[in-house]
Amino acid sequence: MTKKEIIRVRDVMKPHVDTVDGMDTVEAALRKMDHVETKVLVVNKRDENDAYGIVMFSDIARKVLAKDRPPSRVNIYEVMTKPVISVEPDMDIRYCARLFDRLHLSRAPVISQGEVLGVVSFSDMVVKGIKK
Repeated sequence: MTKKEIIRVRDVMKPHVDTVDGMDTVEAALRKMDHVETKVLVVNKRDENDAYGIVMFSDIARKVLAKDRPPSRVNIYEVMTKPVISVEPDMDIRYCARLFDRLHLSRAPVISQGEVLGVVSFSDMVVKGIKK
C-alpha cells in the first residue's frame, strides 16, 4: 500500500497579501492594492491585542456598490469581517477544504505565530492541490 503524499496549505497558498488599515476608505484601499489577482484584503491589527480582519471583493460589491454608497466615504471597518477565521500553513488541504465547506468560506488568511503568510482559497486547493 502506498502512502499518500500530504499537501499542505503552504504548498498551495498565494504568498502575496494586500493589507489595509481599518480606517482606510474603500476607495483608498482599492487604489493602493499591489497584486492584480487580489480578491481579498487582510485588515491589519491595531495593536498586539487586536485580531486580523478580512474584506473580500464580494463584501465591497454587496455593502458599497449595491447600496450605492460612495467608496470615498465608507471605511474598511464598516464592511470587514473581524475576527477572521484563519488556517495554519502546515494544515493538510483536505482538512482545510472540510473547514471551508463546514463554515461556508471561500478563502482565508494563512497565519502562523501572529504573522500573515498568505491567503488560501478553495480554487487554490483544487487547482494546485489535485494537480500535484
